[in-house]
Amino acid sequence: MPKTKTKSATANIHAVVGSDESEVKRIAAELAAKLTPPDAGDFGLEIIDGCADNAEQAATRIRSTIEALQTLPFFGGAKLVWLKNANFLADSVIGRAASVVGALEGLAEIIKADFADGTTLLVSATEVDKRRSFYKTLGKRAEVQVFDKLDSSRSGWEEQATDVVQRRAREHKLEFQDGALELFVLLTGGDTRQIENELEKIDIYLGPQDRHVTIDHVRELVPLARAGVIFELGNALAERDLERALTLVRRLLDQGESAIGLLLVAILPTVRNLLLAKDLMDRHRMSRPHQPFQFISALNRLPAAATEHLPRKKDGAISGYALGIAAQNAHRFETQTLVEGMEACLNANVRIVTSQLDHELILSEVVVKLLGL
Repeated sequence: MPKTKTKSATANIHAVVGSDESEVKRIAAELAAKLTPPDAGDFGLEIIDGCADNAEQAATRIRSTIEALQTLPFFGGAKLVWLKNANFLADSVIGRAASVVGALEGLAEIIKADFADGTTLLVSATEVDKRRSFYKTLGKRAEVQVFDKLDSSRSGWEEQATDVVQRRAREHKLEFQDGALELFVLLTGGDTRQIENELEKIDIYLGPQDRHVTIDHVRELVPLARAGVIFELGNALAERDLERALTLVRRLLDQGESAIGLLLVAILPTVRNLLLAKDLMDRHRMSRPHQPFQFISALNRLPAAATEHLPRKKDGAISGYALGIAAQNAHRFETQTLVEGMEACLNANVRIVTSQLDHELILSEVVVKLLGL
């Protein structure tokens, strides 16, 4: 979601910036359409292409923006000046050039002084150094919207990505059913461009009659990259789907994934999370969650001593989303089965490293031991 700062004193200056290129371009285009005077015709919108190849070109584009702001609208009307896709606001070779810094200082003075009545300025940029004086001037004088990419290595990215997917899905009048939303979020990884592309694909596939997105629709339509296949293998194990789990093991090995990597990245973490979730639910009488976030909230209410053994992310926060998914499926397993599954993973690790046995056979034995009825 965007972080927005509004300065009502200068409502004729707007900026849309951030590392999420797709979202910045989309929001800036929507804002430009809204701010362009409806009756000004071709004179109502003046676009300056801010994507410069070198410092000289960048300085020229900035000076063109200044000239546009100082030129009164035709026939006493109104106009929008849009400095579009600027690439010289970052800490880059072009951005640090003396000619660019000087030109930006001139533009900053224009912004501080308030330009002609009826003229509105819109600046859009995907690479911005927020420490620089020009950006600080925008922050003081403009309505600034910041759209940064989600960092999937940080705690809580799944919840933010889920909000984005749900908001976009509502725009398409799509409704995700149980399990489909979580899978869609993890396969798209919070990338707004991919989220929109995949929602449009699902929208066209379903047609106007059926607006319900099932987990099978997501599996069929959303590209299954390496990370997606690994996540799907974890899902198949958690759901006790033996046939699908064995198929995914074979597919990953055929794609060149190492057996030891597959064991340590997909199979072992799934078994471990199932065991941890089941133990927590049994010890603290926690109910099965309908959504992963419900389990995260329940974890946050536990005393620190009860969660100190749980896996953590890079920032030190509990890796709660994976545990939440595990908690949804832990009821399918007995604790002793999961303990034996952990032992099977250890034995498989040793056999992969020290023996000449077929790796698919070793991993298949682990899967069958865990899921076999």
